[in-house]
Amino acid sequence: MTIIFKEESYDIQGAVFEVYRQMGSGFLEEVYQECLEREFKIRDIPFEPQKHLTLFYKGEPLNKTYIPDFVCYEKIIVELKAVKELTNDHQAQILNYLKATQFKLGLLVNFGSQPTVTIERLVF
Repeated sequence: MTIIFKEESYDIQGAVFEVYRQMGSGFLEEVYQECLEREFKIRDIPFEPQKHLTLFYKGEPLNKTYIPDFVCYEKIIVELKAVKELTNDHQAQILNYLKATQFKLGLLVNFGSQPTVTIERLVF
């Protein structure tokens, strides 16, 4: 089985782990967002924070947009959480947005988990 965007997601994960090494858990999502922006810049990872993505219904664009925490490499959605544990609702949200935006890969990052950050790869 081929892993899509393997190199790119590996680079993103490295940045996530570095932010967690520096900051640990217990901060609000916005703190991790800012730290990750800085780490992406240090690592030359192309990213757009809070990019408005068009949603589609039956191939037609909707007026409503989706704003993920990051779009990296113009093809990977990165969604941040700072919660005790991820739920099926968090995963379903990303999968729905992947389907509606026609992106193929989403990384669901949780800085609130213990004893380390968790990263889930969700593919549509």
